[in-house]
Amino acid sequence: MAMNVGDGGGDEDMMDINTTPLIDVLLVLLVMLIITIPLQTHAVKMDMPQPSAATENPPEPNIIQLEVDFDGTVFWNGNAVPTTVDLEERLASAAKLVPQPEIYLRPNRLVEYDYVAKVLSAARRLGLTRIGFVGNEQYME
Repeated sequence: MAMNVGDGGGDEDMMDINTTPLIDVLLVLLVMLIITIPLQTHAVKMDMPQPSAATENPPEPNIIQLEVDFDGTVFWNGNAVPTTVDLEERLASAAKLVPQPEIYLRPNRLVEYDYVAKVLSAARRLGLTRIGFVGNEQYME
């Protein structure tokens, strides 16, 4: 095999194109394209309350403390509710109040999830929308 290394005389012009600057420019353009592409973010649409001037000091809503004991017994503000029909009647009457009361649900640490799920589904089915869990610190251990 033979290789042409040139004679060093300089009479011949070099006919090859220098591609190094072209590659540099393409790499810079590629980096700029990657930077300017917007990131794909996963967003959750939420209906946030809008502030209004008419309700600067809204009235304090009633708070209903619902506790579910380890055996499934439901307590309404500390008083035991004997049956699920009685619980549903109380939830239905609370749903009709304006403003709607806040339900603070405190399940016992040992209660089966089925009892809590029944209380939650009854409240949602009857139109209560302001439901929150309290006492979650008992599950941190």
